Amino acid sequence: MPKNKGKGGKNRKRGKNEADDEKRELVFKEDGQEYAQVLRMLGNGRCEAMCIDGTKRLCHIRGKMHKKVWIAAGDIILVGLRDYQDDKADVILKYMPDEARLLKAYGELPENTRLNEGIAGGIDDEETEGGVDDYIEFEDEDIDKI
Repeated sequence: MPKNKGKGGKNRKRGKNEADDEKRELVFKEDGQEYAQVLRMLGNGRCEAMCIDGTKRLCHIRGKMHKKVWIAAGDIILVGLRDYQDDKADVILKYMPDEARLLKAYGELPENTRLNEGIAGGIDDEETEGGVDDYIEFEDEDIDKI
């Protein structure tokens, strides 16, 4: 049987929980950056996010954050815009829930942004406000025809 020469297993790779995340200062956007809310995760280090400027972008999670910072649908993130591709962006930072509330209080995020939901509810509501239902109601006569 071969000797183990490694320095540990899966738990070592996972790392320790960083306790300094709670006391970091709030980072505001600069030029070439934008706030966004994650619509859905796509896998392969990518997500689809609706930026505050109204554009839906495909965002790439940078390697420093990959498998270290977990991003879910509904999270507020800071993305770096690309000069050569307007429909793609890079995730720079994920805001903690209390930081997102502070951004909203400072007026950086619009008032209609919903922060506490698992999915980005404040963005897709414009489509469903027109009174369109997701189900179709059949009468008894219609069922007999089928």
